[in-house]
Amino acid sequence: MSFRRRPAVPRLLAAMATPALVLTVAACGPTASPPEAPPASTTLEVGAFLGEHRIPPGTQYGGTTVGGFSGLDRDPESESWVIVSDDRSSLQPARFYTANLRFDGPDAALSAVELTGTTPFLRPDGTPYPPLEGGDGTTVDPEDIRVDPATHQLIWSQEGERLVPGDGTAPTLIDPGVRFAQRDGRVGAELAVPPEQRADAGDRGIRQNQGPEGLTLADRGNLVVTALEGPLLQDGPLPTRTVGALSRIVLQTRAGEIVSEFVYPQEPIFADPVPADGFANSGVTAVLAVDDADPAHYLVVERSFVTGVGNKIRLYEVDTAGATDIAGGQQVSGATPVTKRLLLDLADLPLASVDNIEGMAWGPDRPDGSRTLVLVSDDNFSETQVTQFVAVAVR
Repeated sequence: MSFRRRPAVPRLLAAMATPALVLTVAACGPTASPPEAPPASTTLEVGAFLGEHRIPPGTQYGGTTVGGFSGLDRDPESESWVIVSDDRSSLQPARFYTANLRFDGPDAALSAVELTGTTPFLRPDGTPYPPLEGGDGTTVDPEDIRVDPATHQLIWSQEGERLVPGDGTAPTLIDPGVRFAQRDGRVGAELAVPPEQRADAGDRGIRQNQGPEGLTLADRGNLVVTALEGPLLQDGPLPTRTVGALSRIVLQTRAGEIVSEFVYPQEPIFADPVPADGFANSGVTAVLAVDDADPAHYLVVERSFVTGVGNKIRLYEVDTAGATDIAGGQQVSGATPVTKRLLLDLADLPLASVDNIEGMAWGPDRPDGSRTLVLVSDDNFSETQVTQFVAVAVR
């Protein structure tokens, strides 16, 4: 979920009459936390910019408000895409979309985004998840989604909730989680929540909106990898203008057993807010296995937003080799973190603006042997933001 507070529900555009929504918008033209040495298995560099496509805020499709896109993935078997919305059933039931992304021309650039369907996630009783307000405690906050290579079904992560009022009223505590699902939204198995991540009213566990934001699969789908958006309460403070923060990357088997857990060093906030008392924060929003056979090599998106300045989106290449495995209750303090290397600052791309990037996935292989990487933004259902798809080539 975005760091920004959700605005009032925007004015909605008229419903689309056609069954598919086709968007063909033309392409628009600090000090890091240690360690900064290149990962041992570094092989990547960003090549060509492959275009940008935007969906205006308030767009309607299939009886839903399009927006809140916080994760996406491509099914290599069907070449179709799945995209998750982080609407917590506030506007419509928590859901995912299916889509076609077209890559055309001599550069195989992103030329269109076509939504082809939308499906609510379903609870074990077959009903959609209710909103937080007036719900029954089963609310979810969807944040990322992947196609399971073993079954071609889905796996998705959700951040849960931790609301602890200061007035003595009862807290709202919903654990985060990772769940398998059928293509029709029916729930499957759920992975065990790492004990240190549970929602707790005390001084341990997830912070509100800082749970497992990123999700990927490694070791040919045998490992489920999640990345926390921010530090657990017991792992230290949130990042500041001068000091970064320590979050976690967790590797679990498909049955939920924790295999490894690593410390991820987040960057300090990149600028001062305007005005000085404005909002500013940052965190990890996506993780992606570089090679699905390699359980150590990842891409990580760090997103930061500063009032009066805007978004800064940075893509890092990450290697867990040599990092301390803190699974089993070890502390983050004193542990050797993963190694990270800046691969791309989206400010260096020919984009008119950079929005709130929260998801990334591999697209089709390219004729020159490089790979297509697609990123997507969460517009927070705000009239001042857009859903932004950005594609680049990675070699």
